[in-house]
Amino acid sequence: MHISSAFDAGNIEVISAFDHQNIELNIRKDTNAEFLQWFYFRVQEVQGLDLKINILNASETSYPEGWIDYQAVASYDRITWFRVPTSYDGEKLTIEFMPEYNSMYFAYFAPYSHEQHLNLLSTAQMSPNAFLVNIGKTFQGRDLDMLVIGDEDDESKKRIWIIARQHPGESMAEWFIEGLLNRLLDDTDPIACKLLEKAVFYVVPNVNPDGSLLGNLRANAAGVNLNREWANPNRETSPEVYHILRTMELTGVDLNLDIHGDEGLPYNFISSIEGIPSYDAHLKMLNEKFSASLKRISPDFQTTHGYPKNEAGQANLNVCGKGIGERFKCLSVTLEMPFKDNADMPDEIFGWSPERSMNLGASALNPIYEIADDL
Repeated sequence: MHISSAFDAGNIEVISAFDHQNIELNIRKDTNAEFLQWFYFRVQEVQGLDLKINILNASETSYPEGWIDYQAVASYDRITWFRVPTSYDGEKLTIEFMPEYNSMYFAYFAPYSHEQHLNLLSTAQMSPNAFLVNIGKTFQGRDLDMLVIGDEDDESKKRIWIIARQHPGESMAEWFIEGLLNRLLDDTDPIACKLLEKAVFYVVPNVNPDGSLLGNLRANAAGVNLNREWANPNRETSPEVYHILRTMELTGVDLNLDIHGDEGLPYNFISSIEGIPSYDAHLKMLNEKFSASLKRISPDFQTTHGYPKNEAGQANLNVCGKGIGERFKCLSVTLEMPFKDNADMPDEIFGWSPERSMNLGASALNPIYEIADDL
C-alpha cells in the first residue's frame, strides 16, 4: 500500500500505513500559516481491501465543526467524485471504504486543478465576447488572470465583478465560476445576451492560484488570509488583492460577487453588506431583490440559514464583500456553498458537488439580470 499527495493541491502527512485497517494520517498546515482542513491524497495497491483511514488531527483543524455530518469525497478517475462513509468521534476523522480499483483518490471536496483553471481561461477567451488579461503576479510569481466579458469601451455599461477562491481549499467556488462562464458566454442564452447589452463582467476565477497548488485551505503562499486584506492590501505579502483592487479602481464596480465555501453550514447562502457605513435604502433594495431572485430561480439557494448580519456600522471592512461595498458604494455579496451536502436537497451519493456548484453559478445570472438596471 502506498499513500501520496505530491501533486497539484495534494495535502496529507502519513503517520502509519502498514495496516489497511488502521491507516493513520494528519492534515498538513497551510504554507506559512496555522490553517488546516483541506486534504487530498492518493492510495495505491488497495483493490478489494477494506480500508479504514484515520485522520488523527481532525479536532485540531480550523473548523472542527465542519466534520459533523460530513462525508469525504473519493474518485477513481478524478472526474466523478462521490461521497464515502465518514465519521467523526470528536478527535479523529475516519473514512471507511473498499476500493474497486487499485488506485483511489480522497479529498475534502472535489479539487479544481491548475490545469483545469488554465483550460477554463483558454476556452473562455475563444468567445468573441471575452478578453483574457493578466493583471499582475501572485506571491510566488504566478499569473493572476482576469476575463473581461462584454464591451469595456462602452462607458454606459454597468461594471460587474465576480471573483472566486480567495480561500484556495474552497474549490467549489471555481466550479461555480465555470458554470457561470459557460452560460454567460453562450450566445444562444437570452439572459446572457441581454446582460451583455447592459454590463461588462470582470471575472477572476482563482484569486489564489499559489495556495490552490500548494494544497492550502485559506492562505496564500505567504501565509496570508487574502479575505482579510481588502482595506489596505500589502503589495509584498498579498499582491493578489493589491492587483485586483488596483484594477477595480480603474474600472469601477457596480456589483461585486465574492464566491466561497463554508465548512460548517450545509446550505447555500449569502453574506451581504448590512453593516457597512454606506448601507442605505437603495443598497437594501438591491440586496433583497438579488437574494429573492436567486431563491426563486434555484431551490438550492435559501435565506433562512447563514451568518449573523452585522449591526449598522460594524462590518469588518478588511473582508472583501464589506470593503468593496463601502469603497464603491455598491452591492457586494459573499456567496457561500457547503463542503457537506445541501441539507434542504440532500444527495446521498454525491452530496454538494461540482455539477451543482456549476448549476448554481449559471443560475446566478438571473438575479444579476433582474437588478442590472437598478445598479
